[in-house]
Amino acid sequence: MERWATFDCYGTLVDWNAGIRGVVGDELLDRYHELEPEIERERPAASYREVMAEALRRLGLPEPDALGDSLPRWPVFPEVRAALAEARGRGWKLAILSNTDRDLLDASLRAIAVPFDETVVASELGSYKPAHGHWQEFFRRTGADRAGHVHVAQSHFHDVVPATELGLRTVWINRLGERREPRPTRELRDLSGLADTLDELVPA
Repeated sequence: MERWATFDCYGTLVDWNAGIRGVVGDELLDRYHELEPEIERERPAASYREVMAEALRRLGLPEPDALGDSLPRWPVFPEVRAALAEARGRGWKLAILSNTDRDLLDASLRAIAVPFDETVVASELGSYKPAHGHWQEFFRRTGADRAGHVHVAQSHFHDVVPATELGLRTVWINRLGERREPRPTRELRDLSGLADTLDELVPA
């Protein structure tokens, strides 16, 4: 049986708070995080660039393309490359399920510099997480056995909740020290030690 680890990208592998904060500032960061899922629910067929631009317009900021233009430069968390490479070395296949556009994710994948076996992006589905479309498309493309699958993500709202609804194992990368329900299958502060956790959940 193939073992698959699927990941959210922004917040999990790439520091989206740092990227967004660089455009909106500390004072508007929380409000941005409220607006983005509202817009994704209202306009599921919109590209992620369009979602970000609309959020900046609603915040009253003068350059609505600023986030889309800056995203390819958002930093990768320091432990990510080694953690992903170790998981691959242990035989895990890796996929990304992301609320973004293909060109933006491709830029981030170049920065991450670890190969992924599959990528599913919102703008090609007309669906944004926490809707279930990303997982449905992932299983359609790969035929992955759910018994060998683990979903890894920082966002409880976008990822842990829907993956739990689908009956999947989850690893919550709780970088912000939050307390949320439902509880994930496992919880880590960052990706350090991820390969051991994955192997515990689905032994080789």
